Order: sequence, then structure tokens, then C-alpha cells
Amino acid sequence: MSDTDRQSQFSGTKPVSEPHRFDEDRLERYLREHVPGFRGPLTVEQFKGGQSNPTYRLRSPQGTWVLRRKPPGKLLPSAHAVDREYRVMAALGEADFPVPRMVLLCEDEDVIGTMFYVMEYVEGRIIWEATMPGWSPADRAEVYDQVNATIAKLHMIDPASIGLGDYGKPGNYFARQIGRWSKQYRASETETIAEMDRLIEWLPGHIPAEESTSIVHGDFRLDNLVLHPERNEVIAVLDWELSTLGHPLGDFTYHLMQWRMPRAEGFGISSLAGADLDALGIPDEDSYVARYCERTGRDGVEDRDFYAAFNFFRLAAILQGIAGRVRDGTAASDHAKAMAAQVQPLARVAWDAAQRAGAR
Repeated sequence: MSDTDRQSQFSGTKPVSEPHRFDEDRLERYLREHVPGFRGPLTVEQFKGGQSNPTYRLRSPQGTWVLRRKPPGKLLPSAHAVDREYRVMAALGEADFPVPRMVLLCEDEDVIGTMFYVMEYVEGRIIWEATMPGWSPADRAEVYDQVNATIAKLHMIDPASIGLGDYGKPGNYFARQIGRWSKQYRASETETIAEMDRLIEWLPGHIPAEESTSIVHGDFRLDNLVLHPERNEVIAVLDWELSTLGHPLGDFTYHLMQWRMPRAEGFGISSLAGADLDALGIPDEDSYVARYCERTGRDGVEDRDFYAAFNFFRLAAILQGIAGRVRDGTAASDHAKAMAAQVQPLARVAWDAAQRAGAR
């Protein structure tokens, strides 16, 4: 897939797909009752992105909003927690962190069939291709520095100070994540992948000793950010489904996967692997890590091969969940099959990293 194809395939909206339709008249009545000043008529479109929780653009004469919902059908335990997304963004907005303004959370499944929330629609630019085709080297450098500053700012927020002290369990983040994603992978397994079996066995015994706790996004990457329409400034961080209290280095090194991600046809996550970063104006991985450490007061990031193994394993397990929903007919994206096809390649990259970290 070319850079421009990725941008066009995942940007914008489409008519609501058949599995994700709901009673729009009932939603309109609900919004009239619960959103001050809201009036119809309401029009609903579905965003092309959003592999996990179906996401819709709502338009009326009063403005534009975004609705995120749990997908219909049988779901894995603890997955698709849109109420947690709502809670973390509401708290972060109060702390002046760039997130959309929350409008309402509806836990009544009778309205559209599943729990949902509504937030403001943030007008801006979303970049789907990591190499940022068509941008100048200076602009790319500025955007990447803004992205780095944004994740560093997140990790420096004290969760308790914004009412999120109980947003996750403190400590043992990697052990809990490895256990969670091993179970989710097994629950969605569609074929035997030897590398995933080896990783499930190896990872728990090789977790670095250093313990830190912060709010973690869980899926922090360029295409989950909204840039200002004109300035190279991050104005909103989206898609908080995987957020929790966790280890900031787990979150940051997940973000670093963009520098190592295998390139693949039809895959929604772009890569900097093999790109001429100097010519593009994009920092290399070591420079990017150094800037993050300056901002967060760290001396460095040790054990990067373990973190790479963990994060590629975790992403493979997440995509295996999509593969399970393809099998069950509940996947939220036209590109879900392409995403599911990446489980095995990502597992190989994860096991290669584990071997560099000493796995045999």
C-alpha cells in the first residue's frame, strides 16, 4: 500500500456498515433529552478507522460530535470498555491535557444496542503515514517533537491528582499485561503460531525490575493524534480504550515500535523501518528516546529488546482479537482481515527481539 493509499483508506467517513447500524431516530430523541440545545435532524456516518470500537460522526444544525460504542455481539471479557475511555478523557481534559471534550456517557444499552459515549468533534489533521509524505523536513521534525512532548506530558501527570488513582492496579504492570494478553490471545486463537507459544512461556520470567506507575495510553501512535489545522501542534489524543495505570516505559516503547514495525500491504499501522530518516527530518530511535528521557528526567531506557518483544507480542494478541471477530462476523473495519493477517509476522518480530534479549 502506498503512503497516499493508506491516508485515503483510513481517513474520513463512510455510510454506516450493516453490522453497526442502529435506530438513529431513537438516538436523536435521546440526544434531545440529554444534550442541552440539541435539535435534529441528525445524520450519522461511520469513520473508516476504528478497528475495535465502532466510531461515528454525528451531525445536526447545532454542530458535529463523535460517538464511540461497544461493538455488538459476543465480546471478550474486559474488552471495549468505552466507559473507561470516557472517564480517563474527562479527567485528563480537566488537567489541560489535549483530549476532546466529553459530552455524555450512556450506559443504557436499549438506546442503540450497546453502551456508548459522545464527545466533541475536534477539527484537525490526522496523519496515517509515519513518513508524513508531502511535508517538509522541518515540519516533520516539529511534529515528531510535539508528539514526543505529548507522551512525556502524559507520563508526568500524577494519576491521583486528577482522580485516577484507582484507574488501574499499581505495580506488576508487565506481569498483568502478559497474563491478560495471553488469555485474550488464547480466547481468540484461530491457528497455532509457535512464536506466540514461546513468547507466552518466556516473557513472564524476564521482566525488568524497575517499577514506575503513570497513566498509560496503550496505543499511542501518530494516527491516534489530531494536529491543529494549521500549526504543528497536538490538539487531541484519541482512542483511550487500552488506557490504564501502568509502566510508562511499556507505553513509550510501544510508541517506539513505529521505528521497527514490519511493512505490510493493507496494514493500518505505518512504519519508519527502512526510511531515510535524516532526509525526512525525522529523528532516529535513539535521538527520540533521548528527548523523551530529557523531558521525563530519565537517564535512559534499558532493556529495549525485552520491551520490543513484549510490545510486538501484545500487538499480535490485540490483532488476534480482531481475527477472532472476523471469524465471528463482528469486526468493525473493512480492513480487519488485513490487520488479522499481521499476527504471525508480528509474532516473528517479537520472538526475534526476545532472542536478542537472551531467549533460546
